[in-house]
Amino acid sequence: MNQNNFVAINFIDCEPDYKEHFEELFGNRAHAIDRMPGFQSMQVLKPKDGESSYLIISYWESEEAFKQWTGSPEFIEGHKRGFADLAKAREEGKNPPMKSNFKTYDVLTR
Repeated sequence: MNQNNFVAINFIDCEPDYKEHFEELFGNRAHAIDRMPGFQSMQVLKPKDGESSYLIISYWESEEAFKQWTGSPEFIEGHKRGFADLAKAREEGKNPPMKSNFKTYDVLTR
């Protein structure tokens, strides 16, 4: 049985007018990550207070499997719509609609 050995958490802060679209992006996600060797599962957590960060938590067999994901065509496929929104805001001279703060963890206990 595979166990979660490595966890990546992306803390996402969205502009108020972007939150609904952000949630739609995940509701209609490409599932590209699901094809990656070493990927185990993912959770997207919505803050109950409406103010805190969204959390995207992915579980991996190893850090190496995660790193292969971040350099893969599947990573680009899974993020292209969000990347397009960031590029559009930049072209229009606007603040980005979302900001990301990525952190990684080794699993200490289960």
